[in-house]
Amino acid sequence: MKRYLIMTASIGSGHIKAAEAIARELRAADPEAIIEVVDFMSRGVSTLHWLLKKIYLLMLAFVPDLYDRCYKFSGGGAIGTLTQDAFALIMYHRMARLIDAFAPDVVICTHPFPEGACSLIKRLSRRRFRLAAVLTDYSLHQIWIYPRVDDYFVAIPAMQQGLVARGFPAPSVHVTGIPVDRALLRLPEKRRARELLGIAADVPTVLLMGGGLGLGGIEAMLDELEGIEARLTLLVIAGRNEDLELAIRARIATSRHALYVWGFTQRAPLLMRAADLLVTKPGALTVSESFVLGLPTVLHDPIPGPEEENAVYATQHGASLWVHPGESLAGAVCHLLASHEKQAALSQGGRSCARPDAAREIARTLTAAEDDSNKF
Repeated sequence: MKRYLIMTASIGSGHIKAAEAIARELRAADPEAIIEVVDFMSRGVSTLHWLLKKIYLLMLAFVPDLYDRCYKFSGGGAIGTLTQDAFALIMYHRMARLIDAFAPDVVICTHPFPEGACSLIKRLSRRRFRLAAVLTDYSLHQIWIYPRVDDYFVAIPAMQQGLVARGFPAPSVHVTGIPVDRALLRLPEKRRARELLGIAADVPTVLLMGGGLGLGGIEAMLDELEGIEARLTLLVIAGRNEDLELAIRARIATSRHALYVWGFTQRAPLLMRAADLLVTKPGALTVSESFVLGLPTVLHDPIPGPEEENAVYATQHGASLWVHPGESLAGAVCHLLASHEKQAALSQGGRSCARPDAAREIARTLTAAEDDSNKF
Protein backbone atom coordinates (compact mmCIF):
# COMPACT_ATOMS: atom_id res chain seq x y z
CA MET A 1 0.00 0.00 0.00
CA LYS A 2 1.67 3.19 -1.22
CA ARG A 3 1.51 6.47 0.63
CA TYR A 4 1.38 9.70 -1.42
CA LEU A 5 1.92 13.11 0.16
CA ILE A 6 0.91 15.96 -2.15
CA MET A 7 2.41 19.29 -1.07
CA THR A 8 0.92 22.50 -2.41
CA ALA A 9 0.64 26.19 -1.44
CA SER A 10 -2.32 28.55 -1.25
CA ILE A 11 -0.64 31.39 -3.14
CA GLY A 12 -3.35 31.82 -5.73
CA SER A 13 -5.61 28.86 -6.52
CA GLY A 14 -3.68 27.17 -9.32
CA HIS A 15 -1.25 25.18 -7.17
CA ILE A 16 -4.14 23.87 -5.04
CA LYS A 17 -6.27 22.91 -8.05
CA ALA A 18 -3.38 21.04 -9.64
CA ALA A 19 -2.80 19.11 -6.41
CA GLU A 20 -6.48 18.20 -6.10
CA ALA A 21 -6.63 17.00 -9.72
CA ILE A 22 -3.62 14.74 -9.14
CA ALA A 23 -5.13 13.39 -5.92
CA ARG A 24 -8.35 12.42 -7.71
CA GLU A 25 -6.47 10.55 -10.41
CA LEU A 26 -4.19 8.81 -7.89
CA ARG A 27 -7.26 7.52 -6.05
CA ALA A 28 -8.62 6.19 -9.33
CA ALA A 29 -5.31 4.60 -10.34
CA ASP A 30 -4.53 3.12 -6.90
CA PRO A 31 -7.71 2.77 -4.79
CA GLU A 32 -5.83 1.24 -1.86
CA ALA A 33 -3.29 4.05 -1.62
CA ILE A 34 -3.21 6.53 1.26
CA ILE A 35 -3.21 10.03 -0.18
CA GLU A 36 -2.90 13.33 1.68
CA VAL A 37 -2.99 16.86 0.22
CA VAL A 38 -1.30 19.47 2.42
CA ASP A 39 -1.25 23.25 1.98
CA PHE A 40 2.31 24.04 3.00
CA MET A 41 1.50 27.74 3.48
CA SER A 42 -1.54 27.27 5.70
CA ARG A 43 -1.64 28.45 9.29
CA GLY A 44 -2.40 24.91 10.44
CA VAL A 45 0.90 23.69 9.02
CA SER A 46 3.14 26.59 9.99
CA THR A 47 2.42 30.02 11.40
CA LEU A 48 5.71 31.24 9.94
CA HIS A 49 4.84 30.03 6.43
CA TRP A 50 1.38 31.56 6.75
CA LEU A 51 2.86 34.89 7.83
CA LEU A 52 5.31 34.85 4.92
CA LYS A 53 2.38 34.31 2.55
CA LYS A 54 0.35 37.12 4.14
CA ILE A 55 3.30 39.53 3.97
CA TYR A 56 3.91 38.67 0.33
CA LEU A 57 0.25 39.18 -0.62
CA LEU A 58 0.12 42.47 1.27
CA MET A 59 3.27 43.71 -0.46
CA LEU A 60 1.89 42.61 -3.83
CA ALA A 61 -1.02 45.01 -3.41
CA PHE A 62 1.41 47.94 -3.06
CA VAL A 63 4.23 46.73 -5.33
CA PRO A 64 2.56 45.10 -8.35
CA ASP A 65 5.89 44.11 -9.93
CA LEU A 66 7.10 42.46 -6.72
CA TYR A 67 6.78 38.99 -8.22
CA ASP A 68 8.76 40.09 -11.26
CA ARG A 69 11.56 41.35 -9.02
CA CYS A 70 11.62 38.10 -7.02
CA TYR A 71 11.37 36.10 -10.23
CA LYS A 72 14.39 37.81 -11.77
CA PHE A 73 16.34 37.89 -8.49
CA SER A 74 16.06 34.10 -8.15
CA GLY A 75 16.57 33.48 -11.85
CA GLY A 76 19.99 31.91 -11.74
CA GLY A 77 23.58 32.31 -10.71
CA ALA A 78 24.96 32.37 -7.20
CA ILE A 79 22.36 34.81 -5.86
CA GLY A 80 19.50 32.73 -7.25
CA THR A 81 20.90 29.54 -5.75
CA LEU A 82 21.45 31.26 -2.40
CA THR A 83 17.84 32.46 -2.41
CA GLN A 84 16.57 28.95 -3.10
CA ASP A 85 18.74 27.45 -0.38
CA ALA A 86 17.56 30.05 2.13
CA PHE A 87 13.88 29.28 1.54
CA ALA A 88 14.56 25.55 1.67
CA LEU A 89 16.40 25.92 4.98
CA ILE A 90 13.63 28.05 6.51
CA MET A 91 11.07 25.39 5.65
CA TYR A 92 13.25 22.34 6.30
CA HIS A 93 12.21 21.46 9.86
CA ARG A 94 8.45 21.76 9.33
CA MET A 95 8.70 19.70 6.15
CA ALA A 96 10.79 17.08 7.95
CA ARG A 97 8.13 16.76 10.65
CA LEU A 98 5.47 16.25 7.99
CA ILE A 99 7.58 13.57 6.33
CA ASP A 100 8.13 11.79 9.63
CA ALA A 101 4.43 11.93 10.52
CA PHE A 102 3.13 10.67 7.17
CA ALA A 103 6.03 8.39 6.11
CA PRO A 104 5.35 8.81 2.38
CA ASP A 105 6.63 6.61 -0.39
CA VAL A 106 6.12 9.49 -2.83
CA VAL A 107 6.03 13.26 -2.27
CA ILE A 108 4.48 15.31 -5.06
CA CYS A 109 5.01 19.09 -5.02
CA THR A 110 2.91 21.55 -7.01
CA HIS A 111 4.81 24.53 -5.58
CA PRO A 112 8.58 25.08 -5.42
CA PHE A 113 8.77 25.90 -1.69
CA PRO A 114 7.95 22.40 -0.40
CA GLU A 115 9.94 20.94 -3.30
CA GLY A 116 13.06 22.80 -2.12
CA ALA A 117 12.58 21.67 1.46
CA CYS A 118 12.13 18.05 0.34
CA SER A 119 15.24 18.22 -1.80
CA LEU A 120 17.23 19.45 1.20
CA ILE A 121 15.79 16.69 3.40
CA LYS A 122 16.93 14.05 0.92
CA ARG A 123 20.38 15.63 0.86
CA LEU A 124 20.91 16.05 4.60
CA SER A 125 19.04 13.14 6.15
CA ARG A 126 18.44 9.43 5.70
CA ARG A 127 14.74 9.87 4.95
CA ARG A 128 13.93 8.18 1.65
CA PHE A 129 11.01 8.88 -0.65
CA ARG A 130 10.40 9.50 -4.33
CA LEU A 131 10.21 13.23 -5.03
CA ALA A 132 8.14 14.58 -7.93
CA ALA A 133 7.67 18.20 -8.96
CA VAL A 134 4.69 19.32 -11.05
CA LEU A 135 5.47 22.65 -12.69
CA THR A 136 2.38 24.84 -12.98
CA ASP A 137 3.46 27.32 -15.67
CA TYR A 138 4.31 27.27 -19.36
CA SER A 139 7.93 28.32 -18.83
CA LEU A 140 10.88 26.97 -16.90
CA HIS A 141 12.38 28.94 -14.04
CA GLN A 142 15.32 28.33 -11.75
CA ILE A 143 13.10 28.43 -8.66
CA TRP A 144 11.79 24.94 -9.59
CA ILE A 145 15.19 23.36 -10.22
CA TYR A 146 16.60 21.31 -7.34
CA PRO A 147 18.82 18.24 -7.06
CA ARG A 148 17.39 14.89 -5.96
CA VAL A 149 14.08 15.39 -7.73
CA ASP A 150 13.21 12.00 -9.19
CA ASP A 151 10.47 13.13 -11.58
CA TYR A 152 9.61 16.43 -13.20
CA PHE A 153 6.21 16.87 -14.87
CA VAL A 154 6.12 19.82 -17.26
CA ALA A 155 3.67 21.53 -19.58
CA ILE A 156 5.50 21.66 -22.91
CA PRO A 157 8.51 20.10 -24.67
CA ALA A 158 10.60 23.29 -24.40
CA MET A 159 10.54 22.92 -20.61
CA GLN A 160 11.71 19.31 -20.87
CA GLN A 161 14.55 20.43 -23.12
CA GLY A 162 15.53 23.10 -20.59
CA LEU A 163 15.70 20.59 -17.73
CA VAL A 164 17.68 18.08 -19.79
CA ALA A 165 20.11 20.87 -20.68
CA ARG A 166 20.56 21.42 -16.93
CA GLY A 167 21.56 17.81 -16.39
CA PHE A 168 18.32 15.97 -15.63
CA PRO A 169 18.00 12.66 -17.54
CA ALA A 170 15.32 12.86 -20.23
CA PRO A 171 13.39 9.80 -18.88
CA SER A 172 12.86 11.63 -15.59
CA VAL A 173 11.23 14.66 -17.25
CA HIS A 174 7.69 13.97 -18.44
CA VAL A 175 5.75 16.27 -20.78
CA THR A 176 2.21 15.80 -19.51
CA GLY A 177 0.68 19.25 -19.59
CA ILE A 178 -0.62 21.06 -16.51
CA PRO A 179 -3.04 18.96 -14.44
CA VAL A 180 -6.69 20.04 -14.58
CA ASP A 181 -9.87 18.37 -13.40
CA ARG A 182 -11.12 15.90 -16.03
CA ALA A 183 -14.65 16.79 -14.92
CA LEU A 184 -14.27 19.69 -17.38
CA LEU A 185 -14.94 17.11 -20.09
CA ARG A 186 -18.30 16.23 -18.54
CA LEU A 187 -19.80 19.70 -18.25
CA PRO A 188 -23.20 20.31 -19.87
CA GLU A 189 -23.47 22.21 -23.11
CA LYS A 190 -23.61 26.02 -23.01
CA ARG A 191 -27.36 26.52 -23.07
CA ARG A 192 -27.90 24.01 -20.27
CA ALA A 193 -25.12 25.64 -18.21
CA ARG A 194 -26.87 29.00 -18.51
CA GLU A 195 -30.16 27.41 -17.50
CA LEU A 196 -28.54 25.93 -14.39
CA LEU A 197 -27.09 29.34 -13.49
CA GLY A 198 -30.37 31.15 -14.10
CA ILE A 199 -28.99 33.52 -16.75
CA ALA A 200 -30.34 34.48 -20.16
CA ALA A 201 -29.77 31.87 -22.84
CA ASP A 202 -29.41 34.21 -25.83
CA VAL A 203 -27.47 37.22 -24.49
CA PRO A 204 -23.71 37.44 -25.18
CA THR A 205 -22.01 36.35 -21.98
CA VAL A 206 -18.59 37.40 -20.69
CA LEU A 207 -16.88 35.90 -17.64
CA LEU A 208 -14.34 38.01 -15.72
CA MET A 209 -11.87 36.33 -13.39
CA GLY A 210 -8.94 37.55 -11.33
CA GLY A 211 -7.73 34.23 -9.96
CA GLY A 212 -8.36 32.91 -6.47
CA LEU A 213 -7.09 36.19 -4.96
CA GLY A 214 -9.44 38.40 -7.00
CA LEU A 215 -6.63 40.42 -8.55
CA GLY A 216 -6.47 42.04 -11.96
CA GLY A 217 -8.34 45.35 -11.83
CA ILE A 218 -11.82 43.87 -12.26
CA GLU A 219 -13.59 47.08 -11.21
CA ALA A 220 -11.71 49.07 -13.84
CA MET A 221 -12.66 46.46 -16.43
CA LEU A 222 -16.32 46.75 -15.47
CA ASP A 223 -16.09 50.52 -15.84
CA GLU A 224 -14.84 50.06 -19.37
CA LEU A 225 -17.38 47.41 -20.28
CA GLU A 226 -20.18 49.75 -19.14
CA GLY A 227 -19.39 51.75 -22.28
CA ILE A 228 -20.59 48.89 -24.52
CA GLU A 229 -24.12 49.77 -25.64
CA ALA A 230 -25.32 46.27 -26.48
CA ARG A 231 -26.62 44.50 -23.40
CA LEU A 232 -24.35 41.76 -22.10
CA THR A 233 -24.43 39.22 -19.33
CA LEU A 234 -21.36 39.79 -17.17
CA LEU A 235 -20.30 37.03 -14.78
CA VAL A 236 -17.63 37.94 -12.23
CA ILE A 237 -15.67 35.64 -9.92
CA ALA A 238 -14.15 37.74 -7.15
CA GLY A 239 -12.35 34.82 -5.51
CA ARG A 240 -11.45 35.35 -1.87
CA ASN A 241 -11.46 39.13 -2.30
CA GLU A 242 -14.49 39.98 -0.17
CA ASP A 243 -14.12 43.74 -0.66
CA LEU A 244 -14.20 43.26 -4.41
CA GLU A 245 -17.29 41.05 -4.20
CA LEU A 246 -19.13 43.66 -2.14
CA ALA A 247 -18.10 46.47 -4.50
CA ILE A 248 -19.41 44.56 -7.50
CA ARG A 249 -22.68 43.72 -5.77
CA ALA A 250 -23.17 47.46 -5.25
CA ARG A 251 -22.99 47.94 -9.03
CA ILE A 252 -25.70 45.46 -9.96
CA ALA A 253 -28.65 47.83 -9.67
CA THR A 254 -27.09 50.55 -11.85
CA SER A 255 -25.27 48.50 -14.50
CA ARG A 256 -26.61 48.59 -18.05
CA HIS A 257 -25.67 44.91 -18.26
CA ALA A 258 -26.97 41.88 -16.41
CA LEU A 259 -24.27 41.63 -13.75
CA TYR A 260 -23.69 38.61 -11.50
CA VAL A 261 -20.92 38.02 -8.96
CA TRP A 262 -19.57 35.06 -7.01
CA GLY A 263 -16.87 34.89 -4.38
CA PHE A 264 -14.67 31.83 -4.12
CA THR A 265 -16.85 29.20 -5.80
CA GLN A 266 -16.80 25.59 -6.92
CA ARG A 267 -19.01 26.60 -9.86
CA ALA A 268 -16.17 28.23 -11.80
CA PRO A 269 -16.09 25.43 -14.43
CA LEU A 270 -19.85 25.79 -15.00
CA LEU A 271 -19.43 29.56 -15.31
CA MET A 272 -16.69 29.02 -17.87
CA ARG A 273 -18.93 26.66 -19.82
CA ALA A 274 -21.73 29.25 -19.81
CA ALA A 275 -19.54 32.05 -21.16
CA ASP A 276 -18.91 33.05 -24.76
CA LEU A 277 -15.72 34.77 -23.73
CA LEU A 278 -13.37 34.75 -20.73
CA VAL A 279 -11.47 37.86 -19.61
CA THR A 280 -8.76 36.91 -17.15
CA LYS A 281 -5.24 37.21 -15.87
CA PRO A 282 -3.10 34.47 -17.48
CA GLY A 283 -2.72 32.15 -14.53
CA ALA A 284 -1.55 28.80 -15.88
CA LEU A 285 -4.41 26.72 -14.45
CA THR A 286 -7.07 29.11 -15.74
CA VAL A 287 -5.42 29.19 -19.16
CA SER A 288 -5.17 25.39 -19.18
CA GLU A 289 -8.84 25.00 -18.26
CA SER A 290 -9.86 27.41 -21.03
CA PHE A 291 -7.80 25.31 -23.47
CA VAL A 292 -9.72 22.17 -22.51
CA LEU A 293 -13.08 23.94 -22.84
CA GLY A 294 -12.14 25.67 -26.09
CA LEU A 295 -13.18 28.95 -24.45
CA PRO A 296 -12.03 32.08 -26.30
CA THR A 297 -9.96 34.13 -23.89
CA VAL A 298 -8.86 37.75 -23.52
CA LEU A 299 -5.76 38.05 -21.35
CA HIS A 300 -4.83 41.20 -19.47
CA ASP A 301 -2.68 42.54 -16.66
CA PRO A 302 -0.35 39.56 -16.19
CA ILE A 303 1.89 39.58 -13.15
CA PRO A 304 5.33 40.16 -14.70
CA GLY A 305 7.28 36.93 -14.86
CA PRO A 306 5.62 33.56 -15.46
CA GLU A 307 2.14 34.98 -16.11
CA GLU A 308 3.58 37.06 -18.93
CA GLU A 309 5.19 33.94 -20.35
CA ASN A 310 1.89 32.08 -20.05
CA ALA A 311 0.29 34.88 -22.07
CA VAL A 312 3.02 34.65 -24.70
CA TYR A 313 2.48 30.89 -25.03
CA ALA A 314 -1.31 31.21 -25.34
CA THR A 315 -1.21 34.01 -27.90
CA GLN A 316 1.55 32.41 -29.98
CA HIS A 317 -0.63 29.31 -30.29
CA GLY A 318 -3.67 31.29 -31.38
CA ALA A 319 -5.62 30.46 -28.22
CA SER A 320 -5.98 33.92 -26.67
CA LEU A 321 -6.02 37.62 -27.37
CA TRP A 322 -3.71 39.69 -25.16
CA VAL A 323 -4.87 43.24 -24.34
CA HIS A 324 -1.79 45.28 -23.47
CA PRO A 325 -1.75 48.48 -21.38
CA GLY A 326 -3.26 51.34 -23.35
CA GLU A 327 -5.31 49.03 -25.57
CA SER A 328 -9.09 48.92 -25.34
CA LEU A 329 -10.56 45.98 -23.47
CA ALA A 330 -14.07 46.98 -24.52
CA GLY A 331 -12.94 47.13 -28.14
CA ALA A 332 -11.42 43.66 -27.95
CA VAL A 333 -14.57 42.24 -26.34
CA CYS A 334 -16.84 43.85 -28.94
CA HIS A 335 -14.63 42.62 -31.77
CA LEU A 336 -14.68 39.04 -30.58
CA LEU A 337 -18.37 38.93 -29.74
CA ALA A 338 -19.15 40.28 -33.22
CA SER A 339 -16.99 37.69 -35.00
CA HIS A 340 -17.99 34.05 -34.75
CA GLU A 341 -15.04 33.24 -37.02
CA LYS A 342 -12.54 34.81 -34.62
CA GLN A 343 -14.17 33.06 -31.65
CA ALA A 344 -13.96 29.75 -33.50
CA ALA A 345 -10.29 30.34 -34.33
CA LEU A 346 -9.41 31.05 -30.68
CA SER A 347 -11.42 28.03 -29.58
CA GLN A 348 -9.58 25.81 -32.03
CA GLY A 349 -6.22 27.24 -30.96
CA GLY A 350 -7.02 26.48 -27.33
CA ARG A 351 -8.13 22.93 -28.01
CA SER A 352 -4.88 22.31 -29.89
CA CYS A 353 -3.01 23.12 -26.65
CA ALA A 354 -5.35 21.21 -24.33
CA ARG A 355 -4.04 18.36 -22.17
CA PRO A 356 -7.11 17.14 -20.25
CA ASP A 357 -5.39 13.87 -19.28
CA ALA A 358 -2.37 15.51 -17.62
CA ALA A 359 -3.33 14.55 -14.06
CA ARG A 360 -4.13 11.00 -15.16
CA GLU A 361 -0.74 10.69 -16.89
CA ILE A 362 1.04 11.93 -13.76
CA ALA A 363 -0.84 9.46 -11.56
CA ARG A 364 -0.15 6.54 -13.88
CA THR A 365 3.54 7.37 -14.07
CA LEU A 366 3.92 7.56 -10.30
CA THR A 367 1.82 4.52 -9.45
CA ALA A 368 3.75 2.44 -11.98
CA ALA A 369 7.18 3.67 -10.84
CA GLU A 370 9.41 1.50 -8.70
CA ASP A 371 10.80 2.99 -5.53
CA ASP A 372 14.16 4.10 -6.91
CA SER A 373 14.37 7.49 -5.20
CA ASN A 374 17.62 9.36 -4.63
CA LYS A 375 18.77 8.74 -8.20
CA PHE A 376 19.82 12.33 -8.82
